[in-house]
Amino acid sequence: MDLSVTATAFSLLFLAEMGDKTQLMTMALAHRYRVLPVVAGVFLAFLVLNLLAVWVGAALYRYVPEWLVLVAAGVLFLAFAWRSWSDADTEQGDETVERAGGHGAAWAAFSLIFLAELGDKTQLVLVALAASTGEPWSVFFGGTLALWVVSLLAVLLGSTVLRRVPKVWVHRTAALLFAAFGLLALGQAYLGNVATAG
Repeated sequence: MDLSVTATAFSLLFLAEMGDKTQLMTMALAHRYRVLPVVAGVFLAFLVLNLLAVWVGAALYRYVPEWLVLVAAGVLFLAFAWRSWSDADTEQGDETVERAGGHGAAWAAFSLIFLAELGDKTQLVLVALAASTGEPWSVFFGGTLALWVVSLLAVLLGSTVLRRVPKVWVHRTAALLFAAFGLLALGQAYLGNVATAG
C-alpha cells in the first residue's frame, strides 16, 4: 500500500465532502435516530460505495442510466421530507420523545447515503485516483477513512449541538433540505433525459 496515495485520497475526499449534502443528511439522521445505528448505516454505505467506485464504478455508469439513479434518489428524498415534516407536527408539544434506533435507523442511514452518493463527485474522484495511480487499495482506504471522519463530525454535531435546538425546527429544516435535494435530483434526471433526447 502506498501511503502517499492514501494521504492524497484522504485529503481530496475530506475536502470534497465537508459541508456536502451527505454531511447535512448525516447530521439530521443523528438528531432523529440513535447514534450507533446511524454510524453503522453511514459507514456501511460508504464502504460499499467506495468498493463499487474503486472496482466497478466505471461499469455502473455503463449499465445503470444516470437518470434512473437520480429518480430513485429524488423519490427517496421526497419521502423522507414528508416524513420529517409529519414528525415535526406529531412532536410539536413533546420535546421528550426518545430517538428511534435499531435496524430501521441503520437502514434509513444506509439507503439515504447510498443513493445520495451513488455517482456523486466523491465516487468519480475515487475512480479517477484508482485508475491513475494503479493503487486501488490505497485509494480505497484513504477515501473511506476521509468519508468516515467527515460523517463522525456530522454525527457529533447532530447528536449534541442539534439536540439543544427545538425538535420541530430540526424536523422542518431537515424536511426542507430533503425536499430540495429530492427536487434537485428529479430536475437533474429530467434535464439529463432532455439533453440525451435532443
